[in-house]
This record gives sequence, C-alpha cells and structure tokens, in this order.
Amino acid sequence: MPSNYFTSVQEREKIFCTELVKYGVEYEKAVIAAKIIASGQGDEHLSPSEIEIVKDACKKWSEQNQRLKRLKAVVNQI
Repeated sequence: MPSNYFTSVQEREKIFCTELVKYGVEYEKAVIAAKIIASGQGDEHLSPSEIEIVKDACKKWSEQNQRLKRLKAVVNQI
C-alpha cells in the first residue's frame, strides 16, 4: 500500500541511523551506512569500502534484531 507521506533523505538517514545504533552498530559506521542506504544508490555507484560498511552494519543490525526476537519469544513463553 503506497504511503501518502513524503520522507526526505535527511529524515530517512536519521531513522536508519537510529535503528542501526539501537541494534549495536557503532555510531560512526551507522552514520555512514545510514547516509548510503537513504540515498538509494545501487551498488554500482558505491565504492567497495562503502559496500562493505553497509554490509557490516546491516549484518550487525540483523543479528541483533534476530537475537531480540528470540529473547522476546522466550520471555513470552514464561
């Protein structure tokens, strides 16, 4: 369902950065990754180091997000 709200690149950067930091990504790496992700550029427009930063940040976010889901499931069973 399409959204009727416009989110600027700067707002998306803040959202992505907050989420990355919330799940344990180092702040400096989160800022860089958030800027890249919010820009919407494809891999072909990014340097290998930028791609690596985004992959690392997203991997850390994903691992911690899954960990949190597992913990919540355990707590809900108690």
